[in-house]
Amino acid sequence: MNYAFHAAAEQDIADAQDFYAQHAGFQVATRFLDELQHVIELLLQHPGLGTPTMRSRRVLPLKTFSYSVVYRKESEHLRILIVRHQSRKPDFVSNRH
Repeated sequence: MNYAFHAAAEQDIADAQDFYAQHAGFQVATRFLDELQHVIELLLQHPGLGTPTMRSRRVLPLKTFSYSVVYRKESEHLRILIVRHQSRKPDFVSNRH
């Protein structure tokens, strides 16, 4: 199985990485990306792992960072829709498909 990002999810990741680089340093920003990659690899192996939400979406939080990955399993791949900070309301950018 492979995966693809919604274009706006790529921006979510870039924004989070920039925030961590500016406020906590390059090493923390790198750890954020490493943990995100680990979660994506876990989801590729076990796409049903996240908590179901509406519209066939699932959500899985990162372990160390206060972010969650919102995704949907499509026929042969995983679609990462949102990488959202957990303080944001669940309906944040709910129009992404």
